[in-house]
Amino acid sequence: MSATSPQPGYPARSGGWVLPATLVGLIAFGVLEIWLLTQLAQAVGIGWTILILVAGTVLGAVLVRHEGRRAWKALNASFANGKLPTGELADTALILVGGVLLVVPGVISDVIGLLFLLPFTRPLARKVLAFFIARRMNKLGLSTTYARRDVTVISGETVDEPPDRERRDTGSSASGPIIIAGEIEDGK
Repeated sequence: MSATSPQPGYPARSGGWVLPATLVGLIAFGVLEIWLLTQLAQAVGIGWTILILVAGTVLGAVLVRHEGRRAWKALNASFANGKLPTGELADTALILVGGVLLVVPGVISDVIGLLFLLPFTRPLARKVLAFFIARRMNKLGLSTTYARRDVTVISGETVDEPPDRERRDTGSSASGPIIIAGEIEDGK
C-alpha cells in the first residue's frame, strides 16, 4: 500500500508537512531559548543566570514529586470508583511534561513547565490541551464524545398526535401500550 493511500477506516493524510514543521519549530525554539539565556546573562551576569537555571531545576523536581504524588492518588481513586479518569490522566501527563520542561535549561521551557506543574494554572493548561486535541480529532473525523455508563436507555417511539384523554390517563396496557405525554429537551 502506498504512503498516500489511506488504510480502510482511516482518513486520508493531508501531506507530509507535519514532521518538517515540527523540526523547524523545535530548532526555532532552541534558538530563541539560547538568545533569551544570553540576554539574561548580559543583564544579570553568568553566575546569576546559572543560579536561576539550577533553581528552576530544583523547583521542578520538588513540584514534580509533590504534584505527581497527588495526581497519582487522584488517578487511583478515580479507577477505584469506576470513573473514567480523563482529567486525572491529563493532569498526570501535564505534570510529566512540566517536569521535563523544567529540567531542560531555558527560560521559556521553565515558564511553560511551571504552568503545567502549578495546581492553580494546570486546569487552564488542561483546557487548552483538550481544545487542541478535540480540534485535531475533529479534523481527522474522529468522535470526541464517549459513551456514558450511568445512563438508562428506555426504548420507545415518538408519535405526532397525542392519544385521546381517557387512554392516556388510565395507563391500562389492556388496550395497548402505556403512553407518556411530554416534551423532549435537548440536554446541551
